[in-house]
Amino acid sequence: MRNLFLLLGAVAMLAIFTLAQDTGEASRAAIRTVIQDQQSAWNRHDLEAFMAGYWNSADLTFFSAAHEFKGWQAALDRYKNNYQSAGHEMGKLEFRNLQIEMLGRDSAFVRGEFHLTMSDGKTPHGLFTLVFRKFPEGWKIVHDHSAGE
Repeated sequence: MRNLFLLLGAVAMLAIFTLAQDTGEASRAAIRTVIQDQQSAWNRHDLEAFMAGYWNSADLTFFSAAHEFKGWQAALDRYKNNYQSAGHEMGKLEFRNLQIEMLGRDSAFVRGEFHLTMSDGKTPHGLFTLVFRKFPEGWKIVHDHSAGE
């Protein structure tokens, strides 16, 4: 009887561990999809679709070049000003070296690189860190800290 309890306990622990692993992998895959969708939207020059990966809230935070932008609209306005206003272009975006660390079932920390290729041959690039949160409508970026050249 003791062996049966040990066996059942081991099976239960394995099932819990497997479920936790599957949840983490499924979440990482969903977060990767958000980032890939953003890259595709950027390369179509569709900033509104790009911004769909961000939490549409006044509490969204975005840090860039020693400046803090608060709110979804402020982030969109920053992107429009820097990449769609007169004399600016969006270029072709590529995200690289993504590292997704789950902080819990509903939050994740993401690190990576961004690389832009502009029509004049310039290649701005840099690093970013993102905090994702899972909402009923899916994974969204709640904080973005990007630094580049």
